[in-house]
Formats: sequence, C-alpha cells, structure tokens
Amino acid sequence: MSGKHYKGPEVSCCIKYFIFGFNVIFWFLGIAFLGIGLWAWNEKGVLSNISSITDLGGFDPVWLFLVVGGVMFILGFAGCIGALRENTLLLKFFSVFLGIIFFLELTAGVLAFVFKDWIKDQLYFFINNNIRAYRDDIDLQNLIDFTQEYWQCCGAFGADDWNLNIYFNCTDSNASRERCGVPFSCCTKDPAEDVINTQCGYDARQKPEVDQQIVIYTKGCVPQFEKWLQDNLTIVAGIFIGIALLQIFGICLAQNLVSDIEAVRASW
Repeated sequence: MSGKHYKGPEVSCCIKYFIFGFNVIFWFLGIAFLGIGLWAWNEKGVLSNISSITDLGGFDPVWLFLVVGGVMFILGFAGCIGALRENTLLLKFFSVFLGIIFFLELTAGVLAFVFKDWIKDQLYFFINNNIRAYRDDIDLQNLIDFTQEYWQCCGAFGADDWNLNIYFNCTDSNASRERCGVPFSCCTKDPAEDVINTQCGYDARQKPEVDQQIVIYTKGCVPQFEKWLQDNLTIVAGIFIGIALLQIFGICLAQNLVSDIEAVRASW
C-alpha cells in the first residue's frame, strides 16, 4: 500500500538553533553582569539601604553592569525561549527590542557628530561632577584612576580641575594632607618603580607649571580622549559597524524564523 506525503513549509532548524545558541551566550553574560553589579552594591551596603542610591554624588560604575546585564538578560531570554519554543511573540519582541537599540545607537551617533561641542561640554561637566565625588565611592574612584592612567591625563581640562574636590583644593581652609595635590593616577610613571607611590601627587600643584609637567600629567582627559579617538578612528568605526551588522543579522534571522513558524502554522 503506497501513501502520499504532503510536504509543506518547515521551520529551519539551522536558524532556530543558531538563534538559540547565540542567545544562550547573551543570557549567561547578562546574568554574570547582573551578578557582578549586585555583588558590588552588596559590598557597598546599598542593598541593605536602598535610599543610599540617592546619596551617590557622582556616577556609580555599577550602573553600567546592571543596565547592560539587564538588557542582555532580557534579550537573551526572549531569543532563547522564543527560538526553542517557536514562540512568535517572544521572537517579535526580541527583534523589535534589538531594532530599537539599533535605532537609538544610530541616533546617538548622528547627534554626537552634529552636536560635537555640546557633547564636549557635557563630558567636561560629567568628569568634573565625578571629580567632586572621587572619595565617595570606591568604584568611581577606580574608574577615574583607570581613565587618567590609560589616557595619561589629569582632570577634565587640566590638573587644576581637582580644586573641585574638597580634599585636593588649594583653599587655606583645607586641612587635608592632599591639599593642592592630585590623585596618584595623575603622576607620570617611572618604569623603574614596581610599587605604585600613592603619595606622588602630594603638593604637585604648588610647584611651577614647568616642574609640574615632570611630576604629573598636565593635559586634561577631554582633549586626550579626543586625540585617542582621532588616532583610533578606524578601529572604533570598525567596532561600531561590526556591532550594527550583528544586530541587523539578529533581527533578520528572528524575522525569518517568525515567517517560517507562521507559514507552518498556516499550513496546518
């Protein structure tokens, strides 16, 4: 007895499991970022006193881990479950969410190019605002130190920006030992030193400007960042283009899988 098989449209297993595997990585990375952020907050006692969030004087780097981790977790969850269970609602949510992120990135890039001077002013304000809160949060302190060491800079536009901090300002009423100094991350590095001298910036700004250049970096982080951006423009552009293509690829795959699922269900 011979039978006839009707072969209708099928869901592509390659696309399905590629989306699933790709988003599993994002899901676990999101969990890792969230875990690091929550652990850091717990170490600082924020979780036991939520109101202390409003007491932070400057930007808390932990927010980066929490926001990035949250977005990656949501996208990873929607992509994984949507592909595995062939759930068109989750897959559409995944592609729309990814599309919104892509649109926001594109908009931010265009606005950054058009309003370069405004961005520069906001960066100056951001750095100086965090200079004021340098001693208030250990994560913020580490972020500023890393920035100044990496770009070999000091302050937003110069070492005198550290007058904004109550411990480093040069006023006569300041009784701090760090008065008229800068953090150790502003100090020029001696290759022969294996151990960091955390007191190298003491009284640095009391010296004449010529002598300051020997001891500390005198260029600000804003112009140094601009210089770094110009020197590495090709690499930075390549990274952003790569991320954009990856997002477009993810959106196309998700939409393709949704079309396959809907076609299969329509044929039943």
